[in-house]
Amino acid sequence: MRLDQVQVELRPRSPWEAMELGIALVRRHARAIWLPWTAITLPLFVVLNALAWTLDLVPLAALAMWWLKPVFDRVPLYVLSRAVFGQAPAVRETLAAQRRWGWRPMAAYLTWRRLGPARALYLPVDLLEGGAGGGARRQVIGGSARGMAILLTLACANFEAVLVFGMYASVVLFVPVEFLSESARALWTLAFEAPPRWAQLAGNALVWVASSAIEPFYVGAGFGMYLNRRTQIEGWDIELAFRRLRTRIAGLSTALLVGAMLCLPMPPAAAADDPPRKAATPAPPTLPRVFGEVEDARPFKAATEAAYRDPLLSPERKVTRWVSRDPRKPRQDSEVPVWLQRVGDAIAALGEYGLWFLFGGLALLLAWTRKTWWPWMRDLTAAPAPAPTALRLEPHADAEPLPADPAAVARALWSAGRRRRALALLYRASVAAMAARIDAVLVPGATEAECLRAARGMADADDRDAFAQVVRVWQYAAYAERLPDDAGFDALASRLAARFAWGTPA
Repeated sequence: MRLDQVQVELRPRSPWEAMELGIALVRRHARAIWLPWTAITLPLFVVLNALAWTLDLVPLAALAMWWLKPVFDRVPLYVLSRAVFGQAPAVRETLAAQRRWGWRPMAAYLTWRRLGPARALYLPVDLLEGGAGGGARRQVIGGSARGMAILLTLACANFEAVLVFGMYASVVLFVPVEFLSESARALWTLAFEAPPRWAQLAGNALVWVASSAIEPFYVGAGFGMYLNRRTQIEGWDIELAFRRLRTRIAGLSTALLVGAMLCLPMPPAAAADDPPRKAATPAPPTLPRVFGEVEDARPFKAATEAAYRDPLLSPERKVTRWVSRDPRKPRQDSEVPVWLQRVGDAIAALGEYGLWFLFGGLALLLAWTRKTWWPWMRDLTAAPAPAPTALRLEPHADAEPLPADPAAVARALWSAGRRRRALALLYRASVAAMAARIDAVLVPGATEAECLRAARGMADADDRDAFAQVVRVWQYAAYAERLPDDAGFDALASRLAARFAWGTPA
């Protein structure tokens, strides 16, 4: 590993920043990742689905592709590990490396570690470090980042689910609004209740597309957290700083050495006839000559002790803390076997995260059964107060008989100021006349749209147009509170009376 060739800035980051770094690396080397990814996964997808088609077990092909994700994760991990410390490998180089690189840890990742929630963080440890240290190394690299790795797994799984259901739901976008309920019911039956084999194959293809879009980002985010943990533990940023410092001063070392040699004094030449020097006698101490002899040292000692007792020179404080009367004895090493400790850790993890899965299951159950309990909850709330309106609303019974001349009665109601009642009478009379003319029976509470569809059975185009006009005027009055003027109402009543023969003897 050549740290001097690193292509990113190595510094301690938060887990979110580390994940963003890995995702940015995946975006930068997208072509070098997705081309070999497609070249490996697509043929295998075709082979598995063809085999499952012949055995009539098409859903198992999607399960097999999902189970083999750790094998496919070697592709983006290989590209990123080379691109960070040098040049990104070519597509052929990546494909050739998959034959021999990273197969040793796959036996574990396809069996008991397959459902590990922190796979993105631990996979670089086993593939890039050769599995050195085993579980202890994974424990060190995981550390405080294990929780974020689990959260990353949940987030990417949700992203894949959103993509799959979003592609299913995109089919509904091409369905007209009036046929939406029937089409949604048919899509549910086709995709989930009784899907044919071609629909199952299409579902497998959607799952493969979603997995291919999200999985490289998942591996890249885990690789970013792995680099961050190595930087925090091994001090890669400090090592790089020292290497840059060494590079800067390497060019000046020769000049500094030459300058130091020139500044050294030259040793004097020894004379050949100089007599040998006598041994130097030690000089007498000069302290007594400067300060004199101390006759009494007691005042000096007293002054020294007083200085040490000064609180500014030797500050002291009293600390009171509670101590257990019976201190606990040091815990002895447990004699429980290692495999039993692993089982206990697994049960503890299940108890820790099982509550969250239970909470999620309860939330899904409540959402699934909302049609059962939501009306009951809605009835408990108080009815909202009606909004004030400028129109005078009057209750009327739909079952009251229609008059012989609805147009004349409607004009009388209009003149009396009961305009909404007049329009309602014209609408009811028109619906009854239309149903009698086409010899049809409308269901109670039929909507305006259903009445318009039934009116298509009238042979005369003018009759259909007159009926559509009264429906439109009634909708404006009922829903938008827009009433016609006197002239418009009189013209509408006259047209309806002429089209439906109101007021004429039978």
